[in-house]
Amino acid sequence: MKIVWMLLLFVSTLFPKMNVAVAYPYIEQLVHEIAQDKVKIDLLSRGNWDPHFVVPKPSLVAKLRDSDLLIINGASLEMGWLPPLIKSAHNTKIQKGANGYLDLSEFVKLQDIPSNVDRSMGHVHEEGNPHFALDPYNIIPLGEAIMLTLSLHDKKNYTFYKKNFESFKVHWQKKLKSYDKKMRGCKGMMVVQYHELYNYFLKRYGIKSLDNLEPIPGIKPNSKHALKLVNEIKEHNVKLILQDVYHEHKTAEFIAKKTGAKVVELPHDVGSLKGTQTLDRFYDTLVGRTCN
Repeated sequence: MKIVWMLLLFVSTLFPKMNVAVAYPYIEQLVHEIAQDKVKIDLLSRGNWDPHFVVPKPSLVAKLRDSDLLIINGASLEMGWLPPLIKSAHNTKIQKGANGYLDLSEFVKLQDIPSNVDRSMGHVHEEGNPHFALDPYNIIPLGEAIMLTLSLHDKKNYTFYKKNFESFKVHWQKKLKSYDKKMRGCKGMMVVQYHELYNYFLKRYGIKSLDNLEPIPGIKPNSKHALKLVNEIKEHNVKLILQDVYHEHKTAEFIAKKTGAKVVELPHDVGSLKGTQTLDRFYDTLVGRTCN
């Protein structure tokens, strides 16, 4: 047995795994689908955290210091926490513009791009809405970008990565058909959400977001805006208030009591709610809770 372990250790030093750091759980799941045990994945955040703000712990610097590849969401979603960590890691491989830096926002069509940005607009992303992963149709192009990047860094496993991606693609196309069928009955529905978090998902399935609980992005709700929403919800007969896990829930509950609308807590990433630990379960829950 000792000889076997020594041989395994020797082989592992000859063929070390690529270290891949990922910003969010949905990226971790995509990398795992494609690479499986061929790489070591270091997740920098958790699914139930606010994706805009991650505590910059020293342990994250250590992970980035040893990374061969860093995969981020992009569109400035990580702007509030990741740049100082990258700087502290002193790893030239994962600097912006380097071959080991993959920005997934470059592989999707961004929405809600403002014509101009100033401080009065609140927390607005100049590049556009960064929550594009909420549209399940974006998962295949994101997966392909990850597959090609992994293959660029690890050419000997290209066939393995390609085969896994193609298998995942077939599976995901079936999931998309089931989501289309499920969401068809909710086309034209009107909702209110806390933050413009679900825009890509709502637009994909023809659901209109009437207003947000935030008066402007990144600014907490106030009584004046809450009362305005009460009137709007009554006027337009809105039935659902979409609540994410990381913002406070009291405002949504108050408005629901005043209007009769139902508060639905939705996941925003893999692992953000119980039972959403995989890509399938995450999107199943998102679809099932929005249109039931």
